[in-house]
Amino acid sequence: MKKFLKSLVKNRKLSAKERLANRLGYFGTAFIMISPYLLPYGEIGAVTYIIGGVVCTPQVWLAKQWNLVAVNINVIVGYLIYLYSG
Repeated sequence: MKKFLKSLVKNRKLSAKERLANRLGYFGTAFIMISPYLLPYGEIGAVTYIIGGVVCTPQVWLAKQWNLVAVNINVIVGYLIYLYSG
């Protein structure tokens, strides 16, 4: 059984571009996670949402997770409109 499971996994090294994108993704996710707590303090919460969306986008773009690319673009545009109208 163990041999069968190992045959299902492709063992490869990530390229430098993929490693950088993964690190940026973690960084952006942290920004998105703290943003709801910063929204009551004014514009800083919206800015951290925008930064998080921008920084997370390369990771999901390289992974070809187009639904998450669309979500990130939605977050970026939505909070830019929020900042512009407020």
